[in-house]
Amino acid sequence: MDSESVHPRPASDTVAVPSAASPVVSTRGGLFWWLTALMVVLDQFTKYAVNAWVPLYGSKTIIPNLLDVVHVHNAGVAFGLMNDSDHPQRTLFTTVMAFVALAGIAYYARHVKPEERVARVGLSLILGGAIGNLIDRLRQGYVVDFVDVYWGTWHFWAFNVADAAITVGAIFVFVDILFMSRHASHPGSAR
Repeated sequence: MDSESVHPRPASDTVAVPSAASPVVSTRGGLFWWLTALMVVLDQFTKYAVNAWVPLYGSKTIIPNLLDVVHVHNAGVAFGLMNDSDHPQRTLFTTVMAFVALAGIAYYARHVKPEERVARVGLSLILGGAIGNLIDRLRQGYVVDFVDVYWGTWHFWAFNVADAAITVGAIFVFVDILFMSRHASHPGSAR
């Protein structure tokens, strides 16, 4: 007679194994932390290089009539919004907005399933970019922008690696939401 039949284990010791019908939800946030860290390091390194290589408001042509490296300070938010504002609380406002965005990313990441790789990559990129720009805002009160894409006299807003990571990450998240994730309207759809 074995010990299990003499002393049966209480039901509380049993472990539930998820079945294929019950999806596993990640409580760790499901982010690729290495990718987030890589974006922060790459963003900060490129901003450091621009500070050392290009004088403030200076420019270096990379591809004529298409791409320059510039050195500008953006005390506003994305695409230079609020950059011209002289409001005394602008830095506080933009920093609080960055923290709110980070809280939103963290909340959304908690609901991403491990198998939703495209959304996890997107959120990791967004988080890395948001942290990179937040470091600048906390340390300097502005963000260094340096990529100037233009054609003739038309210029896109100057941006940086963090902005690019946020944009690409948002595209990944939207692709996942629109084309890859299960939705309540299509409960039987498979990945």
